[in-house]
Amino acid sequence: MITPAAPAPHIFTLTANLLAERTLEFDTWTPGKTQRARSESFQVGGKGINVSKMLTRLRAPNTALCFTGGATGAECAAWLTRRGLVHRAFATSAPTRSGTVVRSGGFAETTFLGPDHAPDAAALIACAEFLQAQPAGSVLAVCGSLPGWASPAFDPLRAIFHRWPERGPLIVDTYGPALGWFANETAALIRLNRTEFVTLFPAAEQKLSGGELLQLARDRFRALRWVVSDGAAPLWWSADHHPPETILTPKVRQVSATGSGDVMLAGILHARFHRGLSWKDSVVASLPAAAANAAHPGIAEFPEPAA
Repeated sequence: MITPAAPAPHIFTLTANLLAERTLEFDTWTPGKTQRARSESFQVGGKGINVSKMLTRLRAPNTALCFTGGATGAECAAWLTRRGLVHRAFATSAPTRSGTVVRSGGFAETTFLGPDHAPDAAALIACAEFLQAQPAGSVLAVCGSLPGWASPAFDPLRAIFHRWPERGPLIVDTYGPALGWFANETAALIRLNRTEFVTLFPAAEQKLSGGELLQLARDRFRALRWVVSDGAAPLWWSADHHPPETILTPKVRQVSATGSGDVMLAGILHARFHRGLSWKDSVVASLPAAAANAAHPGIAEFPEPAA
């Protein structure tokens, strides 16, 4: 008798710092003068949204959790619905931040971001209650910055994060004040870039190699696995009790690196929880798509990489 395979767990991504983002395309532009774009587009940004966008492309069931406020928040929610991204938006009092991406043949892609707005206490409680009601085995990926992290308003959600490894894998791709806290939780995986990673260490140690820093991280923190990217350089990888090692990345002509780490994380989650690969093999499997994303504008909108 063949025992049927267990269904893949549902994946929740959490974006605490949603972005209503417009992209303006110029042939060229000159600082100090009025500029007229040749095209304009709207998209919803935020690391967790990017991860969910790629997971949806990979047909991995997921729900994007986010906080929306004001007219910009309503515009974001409508865009997510039109794009067919399953989401749960928690209403907050402050308007969702806005941003502008400027692309031009004469300048490198430049992003202008509005100020961050922390979710209010009621929205954080609603999110915590929603997560508390989810079944055991669910995957939670906390992605991007967490404005207001140090405030007491975050206590209910912080408590959920702390207890989550008892019910399912906790995945982390954050930075700023929250990163040190998550490093001391039993996260199944922390994915981040070197610039973010070195903030966990005193200045005297920040110039050490990725392998040396990963060894220190394993000695000092509780997170179970780490993957640290450094642009086009090889990744650094550390898992369980094995020594840190490097993983080569595909070579591409970079057009825009924006969102490539998020595409990588989605690929890792898909490979691990839907294909059943080992953690290291899941990282390796995620790299062609991450490289393809860097070689094209947009996020998770690249042509399918060659097998």
